[in-house]
Amino acid sequence: MSNNLHLRKYSRVLARPELPYFLIIWSTIFLCALGLTMVLSSSTVTSLQESGNTYSIFIKQFFFLILGSFATFWAFRVKGAIWPVIARYALSISIIILLLPFVPFLGKNIKGNRNWIEIAGFTLQPSEFAKFGLILWCALRLRSLGQEPGTKNLIFLLAPGLVAIELLILSERDLGTALLVLIIFSGILFVSGAPIKNFLALITFGAIVGGAFILSSDYRMSRFAALFNPFDDRYYKFSGWQPAHSIMGLASGGLWGSGLGASKQKWANLPQAHTDFIFSVIGEELGLLGTLLVLALYVALIYSILRVAIKTKDDFSRYATAGIACWFIAQVVVNIGSVTSVIPVIGVTLPFISYGGSSLLANLIAVGYVLGVARRTPEIAEGIRVSRMRKLNR
Repeated sequence: MSNNLHLRKYSRVLARPELPYFLIIWSTIFLCALGLTMVLSSSTVTSLQESGNTYSIFIKQFFFLILGSFATFWAFRVKGAIWPVIARYALSISIIILLLPFVPFLGKNIKGNRNWIEIAGFTLQPSEFAKFGLILWCALRLRSLGQEPGTKNLIFLLAPGLVAIELLILSERDLGTALLVLIIFSGILFVSGAPIKNFLALITFGAIVGGAFILSSDYRMSRFAALFNPFDDRYYKFSGWQPAHSIMGLASGGLWGSGLGASKQKWANLPQAHTDFIFSVIGEELGLLGTLLVLALYVALIYSILRVAIKTKDDFSRYATAGIACWFIAQVVVNIGSVTSVIPVIGVTLPFISYGGSSLLANLIAVGYVLGVARRTPEIAEGIRVSRMRKLNR
């Protein structure tokens, strides 16, 4: 009998309309706090080598977290009517910022990719903001589709934006981000109810372009070959080094981990330990339980964003919110897939956790937007009001 009462109590809690709102807030806070802690733990060696200060990378990440917090609050509080206006120009803005790395005094080439700009000692990656811009533009186009029933072919409606963004990203030689944008775009098509032939066309397009880029580069070919056995003598000291040492880190963590700050792989064994491979450091230092906690936080965040998308009555907000969920799903899956050597290493950050000011800032703006949508949704807003009244009456 008591078990039934507990089940009813928990089912009532899960059914509360305000639950997604609070889950988004708390899962984001925990992810950012964990990310800041792990950036400090995993970057000390690199910071000391690069600047002579063990805290330089941590300080930069902390700065962007503060900046991102203000950006989140702005995106949360701004009037909802401003977003369709921004979306109208989002594609043009995205194209302009993606052209900035080609400006001689702004662009910065890192490891063969010219997808960075440097301003006042800070490096920024414009493609992180272009993802959000493309999502907003697609949401506006999909809303116009609902207002114009005569337009039926979704892929032709949205393809110009995708092609423009992809061409610029590929010209920067950033195949990983280009793949990520394609996955996000596919997710937007899926939630908009596109027919299966559109997905087949996208898969074919992605396979042809991706295959061409892989075959045209010996480095990418060796990365792809190292996927199947990174410990092979032919690849281990070259393209297999990162995935091999990432697997070592995850395996050595066991259930409980070696302890915060006690990672061995970050001592020059695992390149990009504080960026693309920070999940491996989490597994080594916090163990299997730490990695499961990270996955649980992402599940809570993405589930809540999708709940908000379902509950909102505004078409533009629904498509944009669902697009943001697709963005986070794609980035988490691709990053963890690279770390665990399920897919080739393509250089994608882990949202809210990896070091990277551009990624953190763009992700926090997106979360602020979703929270704003939740606040403007009558059912969720009423649930928030009732929840606050319930707390005051205790």
